Amino acid sequence: MSYDIYFLSRREGQSWDEVLEAMEDAAEDSEPIPDELLEAWQRIEPQARTLLGDVDITEYEQESRDLSHSGTGINLSVFGDEVSVTVPYWHVGDGAATVLGTLFALSAIVEKETGLTAYDPHVEMPLADTPPQQAMGIMSRITMDLRNRYGG
Repeated sequence: MSYDIYFLSRREGQSWDEVLEAMEDAAEDSEPIPDELLEAWQRIEPQARTLLGDVDITEYEQESRDLSHSGTGINLSVFGDEVSVTVPYWHVGDGAATVLGTLFALSAIVEKETGLTAYDPHVEMPLADTPPQQAMGIMSRITMDLRNRYGG
C-alpha cells in the first residue's frame, strides 16, 4: 500500500472522475512510452537525482521507466503514457512530513517537465491544492493502522 500521486491530462470541462476513469480504461492496454514523455524523463531524471541522491533506475525498452529511492521508498514510474509517484506507508509524524515534502517536490518537477497535472486521489484534488497537513495526516494514520494490524 502506498500514497500515490497520478499525473493526468484534463480537458476543459472534464471532471477528475472522468479523467481517472479514462486512465483506468487505458491501463488495460500496454503501449510504448510516447516520445514526449521519454524526452521529459531525460529532463526529470537528473533533477530527481539532485533531489533524492542515490536512486536506482530501471528501464525496459520503450515500455517503462522506474526511478526508486531506497531511503524513503519513493518511486517514480512511467508505464506507457501513465506517470505516477508513490511512497509506501512507512512514515509517521515528522518522518511523514519530510517524505511528503520530498514527494511534493518531485511531483512539482514531473509536472513542470511533462505538462501534466499532479493529482492526489487520496483527497480527490490536484496536488497543488492538497493541504500538506491533510496529506501528512493520511500518511501517518494509515501507517499507524497498518502497524497496529500487522506489526512493525
